[in-house]
Amino acid sequence: MKFGGTSVATLPRWQNILELVASRRAEGARVLVVVSALSGITDALKQLCAEGEKGKRNEAAKAIATRHDELLSHMQLAMPDTLAARLKDLAALADEGSSRLGELAWAAKVQAHGELLSSALGAAFLTHSGLATEWVDARDCLAAIALPNQNERTKLLSAMVDAKPDPALSARLAALGEVFITQGFIARESEGRTVLLGRGGSDTSASYFGALLKAQRVEIWTDVAGMFTANPRQVPGARLLQRLDYEEAQEIASTGAKVLHPRCLSPLREPRVPLLIKDTNRPELSGTHIGPELREEAPSIKAISTRKGITLVSMESVGMWQQVGFLADVFNQFKKHGLSVDLIGSAETNVTVSLDPTENLLDSDVLAALAGDLAKVCRVKVIAPCAAVTMVGRGMRSMLHRLHTVMAEFGQHRVHMISQSSNNLNFTFVVDENVVDDLLPQLHEQLVRTGAMRTDDASLFGPSWERLYGVASNGHDPAWWMDARPQLLKLAEERSPRYVYDIATVRERARSLREKLPVDRLLFAIKANSHPAILRALAEEGLGMECVSPGELQRVAETVPADTPRLFTPNFAPRSDYRDALNAGVLVTIDALHPMEQWVETFEGHDISVRVDLGRGLGHHDKVRTGGSTSKFGLPLDQLDAFVHLATARHARIVGLHAHLGSGVLDPSHWAEVYAQLASIAERIPTVEFLNIGGGLGVPSHPGERPLDLDAVGAALAEVKQVYPQYKLWMEPGRFLVAEAGVLLAKVTQLKGKGGWRYLGVDAGMHNLIRPALYDAWHEIVNLTRLHEPATAMYQVVGPICESGDVLGNDRRLPESREDDVILIATTGAYGQVMSSPYNLRGPAEEIVLD
Repeated sequence: MKFGGTSVATLPRWQNILELVASRRAEGARVLVVVSALSGITDALKQLCAEGEKGKRNEAAKAIATRHDELLSHMQLAMPDTLAARLKDLAALADEGSSRLGELAWAAKVQAHGELLSSALGAAFLTHSGLATEWVDARDCLAAIALPNQNERTKLLSAMVDAKPDPALSARLAALGEVFITQGFIARESEGRTVLLGRGGSDTSASYFGALLKAQRVEIWTDVAGMFTANPRQVPGARLLQRLDYEEAQEIASTGAKVLHPRCLSPLREPRVPLLIKDTNRPELSGTHIGPELREEAPSIKAISTRKGITLVSMESVGMWQQVGFLADVFNQFKKHGLSVDLIGSAETNVTVSLDPTENLLDSDVLAALAGDLAKVCRVKVIAPCAAVTMVGRGMRSMLHRLHTVMAEFGQHRVHMISQSSNNLNFTFVVDENVVDDLLPQLHEQLVRTGAMRTDDASLFGPSWERLYGVASNGHDPAWWMDARPQLLKLAEERSPRYVYDIATVRERARSLREKLPVDRLLFAIKANSHPAILRALAEEGLGMECVSPGELQRVAETVPADTPRLFTPNFAPRSDYRDALNAGVLVTIDALHPMEQWVETFEGHDISVRVDLGRGLGHHDKVRTGGSTSKFGLPLDQLDAFVHLATARHARIVGLHAHLGSGVLDPSHWAEVYAQLASIAERIPTVEFLNIGGGLGVPSHPGERPLDLDAVGAALAEVKQVYPQYKLWMEPGRFLVAEAGVLLAKVTQLKGKGGWRYLGVDAGMHNLIRPALYDAWHEIVNLTRLHEPATAMYQVVGPICESGDVLGNDRRLPESREDDVILIATTGAYGQVMSSPYNLRGPAEEIVLD
């Protein structure tokens, strides 16, 4: 059990340690405690070493002694002999100075006293508290090894230990007792001198001891619950990583995560000793378990991390192409200047490398000297300050197809370098340092939304930082179907498959939009779900209806009161559709020149709306983006003047402008941007009365995906409305109103094992729910019958349709399932039954309404 500086700095923290060690003893384990120096003491010792005057060194030693005296006083302990001896040694070293031992050896011996003092104090406290604890000198156990190209500084101040299981050490400790305390950060080299283990030394010491003793596990106790999917101080929604293999954890640690030093994992791999990261103040939290590679696991990005202060060195020369020895000459210059290269990118005439400040002393003199030497063989360009953004996960190459929207986030920034690791564990972008703080939360959100970060797998991804530590959250209420489980199970037993809609949820979503958004008219896009009960409920809530076909207009006419506002927004429809809608008194939206050019009599004397293309599209998939030149929707802005001229000639009055860029948008600023763009265009058309900013309000689907902040949307819209009060504001949400209100119930038909894959067949398929096959939509899938059983099996959830694309969910972790279990597919109230088909001549799913 390793405890860091803040964990050993106060009496309450030592009382925590006492309880934790006692709990491990109660499990029947022998315990070795590894401690860091008290927080701030290592820095104080370094400052002591920097003092040139003996008097100031002695004062610094006395201040360090006082700090430990104060903690002893809080513990109500007399000065133990072991601690007194260490303080006496420190005072002697401070008084003597470095002349006898040499500066580096003396500094190592002085700085080692931080851990020597804290461990002596800890042994006294634990023993006094009734837990007999033996003090062990780490230098008698950890032997530093000599490395090639090692200078005296790294030999003494950044040493390494070759830790192999040592049965003799285990036996020696077993003969002494049950609980031991020792030091992190220090070891001894072959000449008998004290050496330091450098950055992360205490974590590494714990791992060395874990390997030597072939421990049951190594526990790193710190001030956070473990490793997270991103820096939680920048991304509060970052998820706890509950399980990692050694390689993944090392990549995450080495690419920016500070909770664990990457060096501490290497000693544990060969003896296969697991490592657990835990929160000293919240020991009940599960933490992060790191061990050998997990076999049954879907490929997933596990974390995204950043490193600042990166310097790029770009070297270009036409003469390097196929030139034997060129790279050897170049890299020899980095060796000469003591610089360690991190990332490498190469082309026919260019090699670019990155220098990480955590591994290099990067000052202007060193870089100038390096550039001067490199200039003798190539052109040199130094690019700084940069930041490295790294995505880590096993099987990275198999996930590249899921990363296209993530990579699009880099499109607006300068990307200086891209590196994909040879071990298939990471993918790194190097960008300007000043953009990385804003970029990280956006990228994390995109990874969750695209399913590249499989936060649905509860065995790997734990709760978010904000949930664990009580940060204010814009979270979602529990799904309605959790409380309705008994009724849903009964409905599925009667007949399957079935869509079930909760009208209360529909009404709640409608009211939330009316309360929080300064919108003058809300229209429900009924293509999302045209069930009569839903249409009636929304009409009762004051919404109008937006239709895209004669059939939808007919459904509305048959279902809701005649005075319900209606809007007809067809696309590439025949002339008769427009004519019939206008004759029925419905306002029509046009999105092309052709109708106005060719159908003169159709629009004459009518009010119309125009849908314009603002030149870009948004959404989680190409097939839900409805803006830009690759989309069939909208009138291009460069044709708007011609359209206005034709409308004026036809005596058609343009009363509204409309734009809709795509679906599944979770950026609160999006609709205000569309609103402002439409308003600026409308100022050129004096007859415009309203602006329709479309819909596309995103609905979170993946666990951990933050819901749309309606308060932020409303505030942004209100700000624009103050500038353009002359225009009414319309909006036409569809999926947002009904998606979460619906579930699809199905029953398990068969199970099949095939190679390393397990298939779970259900009686619903792509004929009932085509969204996953059509545009990679992700829906939560649960075994409703075994909802509270542990999810231990990994399934491909498939339907009965004779198509390879009939997959409702890939790599879903569910309880071990059986035939006739009820499976629930969530968030299917929108674009579910309305997009179903009779393919394979299989019948439709019945629709049930709960009101």
